[in-house]
Amino acid sequence: MALIEVKYFNSFTLKKSIDTNFQPQWWGSRGIPPTVGGWGGVAPDPLEPTEVFPQANNPLNWAVEEARIRGGFNNTSTSLGAKAYLVEEEPQGSIRGNAMIYSGIFNSRNGVNQTNQFPVGSEITKATDPANGSIQRLYAEDTNLIIFSEKKVNRALIDKDAIYTAEGGGVPVSQLNLVIGQIVPYAGNFGIADNPESFAVYGYRKYFVDKNRNAVLRLSRDGITEVSNYGMIDYFRDTLSIVDSNNLPGKIVGGWDIYTKQYTLSLQQNDDTPQAIYNTLQFDEKVLGWPSFYTFKPRWMFSLANRFYSVNNVSGQKDNVWVHNSTDVDRASFYDEKSKSNITFVANPSVETSKVFKTVNYEGSNGWGVKSFVSDITGSDSFELDLFTGEPIWLLPPKLRDTTNPVLSYYEGEYIIDPQQGTPTFGQAIARGGYQTVFGTQDPPYNREYAGFVRKENKYYANLVNNSTDQTQPGEVRFGPDMTGIKAYYCTITIENDDYTNPGGAKELFAVNTTFVASS
Repeated sequence: MALIEVKYFNSFTLKKSIDTNFQPQWWGSRGIPPTVGGWGGVAPDPLEPTEVFPQANNPLNWAVEEARIRGGFNNTSTSLGAKAYLVEEEPQGSIRGNAMIYSGIFNSRNGVNQTNQFPVGSEITKATDPANGSIQRLYAEDTNLIIFSEKKVNRALIDKDAIYTAEGGGVPVSQLNLVIGQIVPYAGNFGIADNPESFAVYGYRKYFVDKNRNAVLRLSRDGITEVSNYGMIDYFRDTLSIVDSNNLPGKIVGGWDIYTKQYTLSLQQNDDTPQAIYNTLQFDEKVLGWPSFYTFKPRWMFSLANRFYSVNNVSGQKDNVWVHNSTDVDRASFYDEKSKSNITFVANPSVETSKVFKTVNYEGSNGWGVKSFVSDITGSDSFELDLFTGEPIWLLPPKLRDTTNPVLSYYEGEYIIDPQQGTPTFGQAIARGGYQTVFGTQDPPYNREYAGFVRKENKYYANLVNNSTDQTQPGEVRFGPDMTGIKAYYCTITIENDDYTNPGGAKELFAVNTTFVASS
């Protein structure tokens, strides 16, 4: 920055600017010295090649204060008068990330508009504790201004009288210098870190994320609550710690889904990379839990007129707006991409007993199959001594869990047998269009069999076939009519919808359970 002394107090600013192709936009006066940002001579011909424009140690853009109206020789100049600016002893700018500043008032009744005035002689700033980091977001609610800093959330009273007393008398505005009142912290050492994009609001509930403390938070009338504690402590502890990785900042996008009345949160690692890890999930106040994960990755989310929208780039088009919960597209379809819906849960009846799980069954719509059915982890039972330290090194087996074969859905596992030839034909092809032709018009009738779930009284049942032969002991698994299933204290089950049964339609699931016997 350069200070140029001029003898005229009422003056104008004369500018020269160059566009990105180094072509002059407006030159103004000539002969401005290079030491103050000028060209230093006659302005170059704009038609000359751009290579002749110097770039190093000679900035092409400058501004100078002028007393003459057009900046030309002998032009009309302004008259002498009061000084129109204040020279500061320290002209360098400063950034106060923990402070706020406010302007004068706007009074629509008498036309007074002082929103462009920031008089430095008045008390127009308010600062939070710098130890809590910079202010990331402000939210006004009734008579409070909620201040979200990196490490703390505060509130300050907004003095409405400072804006409206000029209309109806009372204390004059000039004598009332309090616009933002005393700053009061909320209980709890939580902030919004550097992710203001995680903020969402509905009614008096505000949701945000403090990744520095591995917490998803709700601010309401009763203070700050860690909603990440509702069954998801381990998940958020592990996921939030890797949102920023490889020196690349990630994003934590939040939004309120007005359609489902849930807080939607998308944790996105290194957001600009195609291989970015992301997880999108929702928090439901009705169950005080996180019932769903989703496969879409939004750039932004918002609600408008009772519908929930997200923004994302698809097929080379930038920032497309997508409406969710639409009946015009298939279920589990986001941004023109389809995915299967699945649910993972733990079956742990009779927790003190080692069990043999024999069957799996569910109540709900046709079209569900078991993607995986695995036991708890088997512990290590052998070790070898380290050659240098003599300490034991426990040897883990190649597979730590007992597993079963996947269970096909009712239509996936359906096949027919010609009683005359004994030829089986699997049901995937039948479910895609040949069902009515095969089972209604041909003679002799075909027998239907099922390799997956079978249906009885609108419930679906299947035996569990153990496929963990690498770990089994002699006699542990017996196939045939005495099939043992899978042995475990508890099992993790993932059930998933298929591609053949009512594609894109609704598939309900009410209950899943297993049958077991105590292990001998």
